Amino acid sequence: MRRVIAMAAAGLTLAGCSSFSFDALLTPSTVQLQLDSVPSGADALTSLGPGCKTPCSVAVPVADAGFSVTYTLNKFQPVTVPVQFIHTPGDFSTPASTTLDPNPVVAELQLAGPPPKAARKRLRPKKPKPPKPTAAAPPASPFPDPTQASAPVTPSR
Repeated sequence: MRRVIAMAAAGLTLAGCSSFSFDALLTPSTVQLQLDSVPSGADALTSLGPGCKTPCSVAVPVADAGFSVTYTLNKFQPVTVPVQFIHTPGDFSTPASTTLDPNPVVAELQLAGPPPKAARKRLRPKKPKPPKPTAAAPPASPFPDPTQASAPVTPSR
């Protein structure tokens, strides 16, 4: 009888150990991200790769650093929204988790103004440059004008 009880106890012990899993300590490999825009129908593309047309949901791979979501729609200015990962470590009673901030990611797109008109360059004829003035002495200067050649002065006898 002792053998039967010992075998039953050993069987229950092994059954309890087999139900324990280390999966509770691991973080998930992807996280679901909800994407939306005002107005709907914008193309949303994450810097990690996945993208879709709003409103939608994409699975993004978990990373250590944050990423961004860029929204584009014809006739609207593009918008980029930063997103951060929040890692919560697990223990024996709770699994590790990774969440996103913000989730859902919502962007409000602004209308783009009309494209700027190309400025026309007016072609004007170039004006001739005036000749540079020569360095002449002012009229009341006691010094002679160097541009005027004068005959050498000979002393009179």
